[in-house]
Amino acid sequence: MKLIDTHTHICDAVFDEDRASVLERARESGVGGIVAIGENLSDARKNLQLADEHPMIVPGAGLYPTHLNLDEAAQMCDFIRAERSNLVCIGEVGLDFWKVKEDGEQEVQRDIFRGFIKLAAELDLPLNVHSRSAGRHAIAMLLEEGARRVQLHAFDGKASTALPAVEAGFFFSVPPSIVRSRQKQKLVRQLPLECLLVETDSPVLGPEPGQRNEPANVKISLEAIAEIKRVSLDSLIEVVVENTERLYGRL
Repeated sequence: MKLIDTHTHICDAVFDEDRASVLERARESGVGGIVAIGENLSDARKNLQLADEHPMIVPGAGLYPTHLNLDEAAQMCDFIRAERSNLVCIGEVGLDFWKVKEDGEQEVQRDIFRGFIKLAAELDLPLNVHSRSAGRHAIAMLLEEGARRVQLHAFDGKASTALPAVEAGFFFSVPPSIVRSRQKQKLVRQLPLECLLVETDSPVLGPEPGQRNEPANVKISLEAIAEIKRVSLDSLIEVVVENTERLYGRL
């Protein structure tokens, strides 16, 4: 079994001084692979380089939803097409109505997200989706566009909002911040195990606010989920690994 941290910003500069040690701690914690998410073209290129240097890193490429430049989005789509064989997902992409509040800007955000949804279908790549304060809207768009392979990362909405995505076969990844988030705890309590993945969103969303998070902390997510769902850690890991393979294949 190969446990995967399905959403990590391992390219972040905060890891530049000790990335090898961070990866070794992840291995020691049972993590066999790390999906390296990007927010822009610079991240995407760095993730490809890091994947060459560290076999446990598997790269994604995407444009963070606060980037509202259509030309930048087009460049990212071109990059993803060109690097299709080297990428495991398109991400992170999506909607963010917590930072982007103006109607016109939200419409640009929707247009960019729609383009990535179509690209994912064209290239048969999973979408690694950000949906802060926009979960209902992101799910509606994904369903409208017929998206099939979807991970909703660190979902901050209600379980009732998530249910249409569960029914569509989408997955929800849980960060270590679940230990301090009642919303995440309620979400996990009500969603089926068969739609759950684990992530860290390193270097953020760790167990302690303001402290650097890292991939080894997926074990914290797993322990919290096991306690909430009242299942053994070993059986949970089996399910999570199977879920990850259903979305990503064997990484």
